Amino acid sequence: MNHHILVVEDNQPNRELLSDWLEVEGFSVTAVANLEDALAAFTHDPPHAVLLDVKLGSEDGLYLAAWIRKSSDFEAIPVIAVTAHAMVTDHERVIMAGCNACVSKPIDFKLLRESLRTCLPKKNPIQLDSRDEIASPKSIGPVSVLIGGSIGEPAL
Repeated sequence: MNHHILVVEDNQPNRELLSDWLEVEGFSVTAVANLEDALAAFTHDPPHAVLLDVKLGSEDGLYLAAWIRKSSDFEAIPVIAVTAHAMVTDHERVIMAGCNACVSKPIDFKLLRESLRTCLPKKNPIQLDSRDEIASPKSIGPVSVLIGGSIGEPAL
């Protein structure tokens, strides 16, 4: 089972870019444009992590981070803020609001990959060889599984 990521981004091109990149990285994705839809997504299919735009039009995206941290059912879900504000004080405010990490726009996808890798629990105990550039069969006892990385880096 893949990790399920909730993308909360009001800008459609940014939402699509993040969703497409996450899917290529092997995640399942739910993408929404506002807080109301984000809150509804938690009742239908709670995510393993949230990518959260800090400024959602007239809404403060950090409201969702605070709501997640106050919820006993969801408080452990990692929240990674995605923001156009790159000042240190902006990043501090995001972390103080309950986010686990903050990535500035334009998105540095290597940094986002590392943030996800750090925040998400490991779903598969198999350690991937970072030199695997294409999927290759590996044998584990009597069971063969298919593992692989992308562009020289292991998949999450």
